[in-house]
Amino acid sequence: MSERQARAATITRTTAETDIALTCNLDGRGHVKLDTGVPFLEHMLTLLAKHGQMDLEVKARGDLEIDAHHTVEDIGICLGRAIREALADKRGIKRYGAAYVPMDEALVQVVLDLSDRPHFVFRGEFPQPRVGEFDTELVHEFFWKLALEARMTLHVIVHYGRNTHHMIEACFKAFGRALDEASSYDPRVQGVPSTKGVL
Repeated sequence: MSERQARAATITRTTAETDIALTCNLDGRGHVKLDTGVPFLEHMLTLLAKHGQMDLEVKARGDLEIDAHHTVEDIGICLGRAIREALADKRGIKRYGAAYVPMDEALVQVVLDLSDRPHFVFRGEFPQPRVGEFDTELVHEFFWKLALEARMTLHVIVHYGRNTHHMIEACFKAFGRALDEASSYDPRVQGVPSTKGVL
């Protein structure tokens, strides 16, 4: 790894609803610097980065006077784009990643493929519509837009749980771990891990 360049990308996105600057380094140490105006999302992104060994910096301004929808959605878009850009041609990576994460009574499974074929499947229901001021339906929105922009196949399966916070936390931790596995290098892989020759 010492001869490889760190896989990092910076994405900016400005719309009438949000203004976002996001930098991620897939070969990081889990360091974060977050300023989004959405505290629960910042908590979840911190967990994602820590368990995914990703350095992540996000500065976002959104129309929070309406709700957090646009801010969460656009951060997902930017993170997906940054992951895709940081992976570049994907030479030497494992491509597939999977993780089970228990969080007390909750159990979540995330399986992903850095396939260049965007697809998202979410299975599970949260008992509560809100955690604090955060709408729990935004978890689906975040991962859906991330998967589309990263051009990954992503399956998030909430097997069971009772505490909504625990269930969402397990989603973000499991995603971080699955992405870390999929994006890690396998010295046996020559070129890209696909019979097509490209990913």
